[in-house]
Amino acid sequence: MNRFWRRFAWMALGALALLTIGTLGFLAIPEYNLSDAFYMTVITLSAVGYEEVHTLRTEGRILVSLLILGGLTLLGVWFALVTSAIVEMDLAHVFLTRRTMKKIETLKDHYIVCGAGRTGHQVARELEAAGKPYVIIEKEADRAESIKLTFPDVLTVVADATRDEALIEAKIGTAAGLVTCLSADTDNLFVCLSARDLQPGLTIVARAYNEQTLQKLYVAGADHVVSPNLTGGRRMAAMLLQPQVVSFLDVATRSEELDLRLEEVHVPGGSPFENQTLAEARIPQKTGLIVIAARHADAPVRDGPWVYNPGPEHRILAGDVLIVMGKGEQIDLLTRSAQA
Repeated sequence: MNRFWRRFAWMALGALALLTIGTLGFLAIPEYNLSDAFYMTVITLSAVGYEEVHTLRTEGRILVSLLILGGLTLLGVWFALVTSAIVEMDLAHVFLTRRTMKKIETLKDHYIVCGAGRTGHQVARELEAAGKPYVIIEKEADRAESIKLTFPDVLTVVADATRDEALIEAKIGTAAGLVTCLSADTDNLFVCLSARDLQPGLTIVARAYNEQTLQKLYVAGADHVVSPNLTGGRRMAAMLLQPQVVSFLDVATRSEELDLRLEEVHVPGGSPFENQTLAEARIPQKTGLIVIAARHADAPVRDGPWVYNPGPEHRILAGDVLIVMGKGEQIDLLTRSAQA
């Protein structure tokens, strides 16, 4: 666009120069005053056709002919300038889309966020703070562009998330999780069905506006369903009854405050921690982390038994999930050690 404005400035200077030359040329003709000269110059340069204010002789006709040629050239340059600007904008959009799709093609273990509304913005903010790769699917182009004002490097797919093609473009086959926070529960339901069919092992989190939709979303394939009304009500009551507990959990779970974090660490097969007890793994001594809870690999996702404050005799199995609390670098150290 900077090049467009530079060209526009040169064209404006050329138009001003022709207007000045034409006005001065007509003023040189004895019958013309300043008003007549300016008027004749404008209608000549614009090639609109006119009746001469005063009869022109040979010198005047030569001046008019030159001004008509200059005006037509100026109009041609103007149309070419506008056309090239439009083409450049379209090409820039095409190249940007192509670069975005190439980046998405290389993603693995990323997250997909369906919907770039207020909830989508907040999810993206948390993923950005955690340093996790993600893709946003949004069918409204304006809304997809607006989120780039907050996150300039965000990868977006402008498409309808309820369609399989959009999820495939977002590389759902290699994704680690999906959040659907579209404006309608029926759309979130369709996304859950499509996502579960395309990626059976995907972790899916859905938002439900209507409480009656909660169970349907679980049936459609969602692993977790969040209802803003239920969650908000519980949180407000907890802030009244247990304000210190809520304050502690905010510090431990909010990404903005990285001094203390509550995170989950997965123990894969072949990990050095496999079949070791917590006493043998020596996690607090090696990393400084506190192991708050653990769940065995075969436990159901939503209602399986957690082992809270596991003792030193608790044995770690492949696929287990450990809930730990500590600093970000300590958690990163444990994650690397578990996967070594």
